[in-house]
Amino acid sequence: MTLTQWLLFILIIQVIHGLGTWKLYQKAGRQAWEAFVPVYNGVILMKIINRPWWWVILMFLPVVNLIMFIVIWVETARSFGKNQPIDTFLAIISFGFYNYYLNYFTNVAHIKDRSLHPKSSSGEWASSILFAIVAATIVHTYFIQPFTIPSSSLEKSLLVGDFLFVSKFHYGARVPMTTVGAPMVHDTIPKLNIKSYLFDDHKGSDSWMNKLQLPYLRIPGFQKIKRNDIVVFNQPADTLLDMNNFQPNRNYYKPIDKKTNLVKRCVGIPGDSLEVRAGYVYINGKKNVLPDRAHLQFSYYVQPKTSQFDPMFMANRYDITDAFGIINNNNTYLFRAISDEALEKFKNNPNVVSITPNIQEKGERDPSIFPHNPQYNWNNDFFGPLYIPEAGKTIDINLKVLPLYKRAISEYEGNTLEVKNDQIYINGNVATSYTFKYDYYWMMGDNRHNSLDARAWGLVPFTHVVGKPVFIWMSWNSFGQGFNKIRWERMFTTVNGSGKPISFFIPFLVVLFGFIGFNKWRARKNS
Repeated sequence: MTLTQWLLFILIIQVIHGLGTWKLYQKAGRQAWEAFVPVYNGVILMKIINRPWWWVILMFLPVVNLIMFIVIWVETARSFGKNQPIDTFLAIISFGFYNYYLNYFTNVAHIKDRSLHPKSSSGEWASSILFAIVAATIVHTYFIQPFTIPSSSLEKSLLVGDFLFVSKFHYGARVPMTTVGAPMVHDTIPKLNIKSYLFDDHKGSDSWMNKLQLPYLRIPGFQKIKRNDIVVFNQPADTLLDMNNFQPNRNYYKPIDKKTNLVKRCVGIPGDSLEVRAGYVYINGKKNVLPDRAHLQFSYYVQPKTSQFDPMFMANRYDITDAFGIINNNNTYLFRAISDEALEKFKNNPNVVSITPNIQEKGERDPSIFPHNPQYNWNNDFFGPLYIPEAGKTIDINLKVLPLYKRAISEYEGNTLEVKNDQIYINGNVATSYTFKYDYYWMMGDNRHNSLDARAWGLVPFTHVVGKPVFIWMSWNSFGQGFNKIRWERMFTTVNGSGKPISFFIPFLVVLFGFIGFNKWRARKNS
């Protein structure tokens, strides 16, 4: 729905609320008209049920409001003496319409100073759990979200098994577009392996469920994405059928905020002209200089003398942790990712005869590479140049350029786009230029030959940006030295910055135990 449609929907809800509660408002000593005034009626209702006024704000937060509506239905019934389990059940199962029954068919009395303390231990537990979920959902949605590194695309900067805190407020928290879903889970409910949200993902679906979607809204942030920032974002070309299928004409579409979360390095920002030469990124003609914590990795063909290479030995001795294996009868190995530092050590291994970079030739077309069009002979190692669109900037559009920006214009920015008689039609009109609505970014992995990134699906609009990784709170080593052990040196380290990451785990423990000790001392002193 559009914002206008949502406002109309909210007004209808206000009318439904007023019709079902105006007599209850009167019995609580208020005026009947107060039940119908949007927002104000919520503030008055909080007074009636003896709850804080700021609960009204929670009722307007997507996902959180699903929980709060249930709480309000039950609390309203209890404020008029309906405290039995059957009353709670009827309030919930009727989606709040139990209040209509109380309003029109009963002679209930308002309990002004009712006790808010649960009458049983089970009720106290339920209340505590419910509001813990509400608080955690707010933090998860608008402030900090936990994230786990699943792949090695940023290996050596971020390791497989790193557990991150991702800041939503640096770039501005995005208001959830999917309004009906399970709190604090992404697209799938764990263990049950079912969708966590209400939406029909089929292309072109006109389902009523899809009309519950909010338009894209974002709370202003205090920082813009800078070149070489590590960013968490929703994969633009994610599908339900096959996450690795990036063909432009797809049949299944997830809502933006339910697409798969990925983490990559933003090597190109709005307004940049980007090119990849022999695996290295060039921005506006100059080679991109990465932060000192970043370590590029490339794949290599390695010819050994006799013996085979052991994965555990390679991980422990050379910090080569990505997969490798024999690819032909000559015993030649393909190492998927080796950093420059590891390469300098590995080439002196007595079992190594030769090491050859696995670089594709310039002009050799890879059909899996964006824009998936025969006009562009691009591959992983030689790509571009490509202009990265900036919001408000206008570019010329023709049949040669169209494959680069077709998805941005039609899918991300919501325009109809057709080509008829060698002419481009946008929203039914002949177009020779186009002005972009959003900023776009180019997200790549430091692991240049073992990273599923923008070279496969193209531009990433700002609408898909989730947040900025800021902190590693835990790291689990699943390969190499210390196999299946905690990487203590990475605990409580920052993601960004220069130099070797410094762990703040010990200072954290000192502060934590100091705080606990101080509270115990103060409690004894006051007793």
